[in-house]
Amino acid sequence: MLLVNALLLILFLSDTYGGRVHDKRIADATPYPLPARSRLLQDLGFLAFTLPQVEILMPTKKLRGEDLTREQQWANQALNQRRLRIEHVKRSVKRCRIVKDRLRLWKEGVRDLVMEICCALHNSLTGKPLV
Repeated sequence: MLLVNALLLILFLSDTYGGRVHDKRIADATPYPLPARSRLLQDLGFLAFTLPQVEILMPTKKLRGEDLTREQQWANQALNQRRLRIEHVKRSVKRCRIVKDRLRLWKEGVRDLVMEICCALHNSLTGKPLV
């Protein structure tokens, strides 16, 4: 799980999980360093996830047998354009193939260290100082 700001800088990285673990379960187990009255853009995989005093921005889900209104479609498109920039950040981290390929280093903490290094590399390549 990554927290990315508007300047596309990675601000927070959760612990890594091996295997198939749902994003919502990881989100529930991770304490987030978000200040009050901040805004969090998330996708529909976090449908029931909330944080106190944080505004959650999420696309409107289409109900079965119904269509979204034109305003809901426009709002979803605007959110998807913002979310696409975050997908580019995740792709930039995965530029280091060690992140997306099977990691056979089983020593404790190695997976977290590899992910931290790749995120720091992304932050340094964006031309912004490391946090």
